[in-house]
Amino acid sequence: MASVLFAITIGMQNIMSFTSDDKARWKKYQMAMPLSSFSVVASKYISVICTLGISLAGCILFNLLSGCIYGTFDAVVWEIAVFATIFIPLMWTGICLPLTYWFGVQSAQFMGMLIIVPLFYLIKYFEDGSGLSAMVGSLSSYLLLTGIVTLLLFCISLGISVIGYARRK
Repeated sequence: MASVLFAITIGMQNIMSFTSDDKARWKKYQMAMPLSSFSVVASKYISVICTLGISLAGCILFNLLSGCIYGTFDAVVWEIAVFATIFIPLMWTGICLPLTYWFGVQSAQFMGMLIIVPLFYLIKYFEDGSGLSAMVGSLSSYLLLTGIVTLLLFCISLGISVIGYARRK
């Protein structure tokens, strides 16, 4: 679960960095640059993709530590953890960044909170309730479909964000 919480932290960090850009009035400088709307927005999406490496490294480290401490290795748990470290930041960005460009940072922060609360309760439920083995068993069959939907959301989100950014000029 530490790798999932780390992925949540990476997703939050991405949104917070976009928020700090807005608070620093970076948008006025961006709009003065001789770059297309697509270039400016795509750079934000590329930065999210770059942070996936950090998220993945943290996942591997946490799972190795857990394996050493408890002396177990479960490939399905590793699969779920790796998937979550990629899925959560992409999903978070896919939802929050278009909101930022269309409605402002406040709406993205609010939506980010709506995402994080259910994730924490989901983690708490599986820790206290039916256990990790039930979560792994129920989620592993949906990984491919969820991955495809997340990638589509991320790509569609890029297009929506570009349109939202371009309308601000």
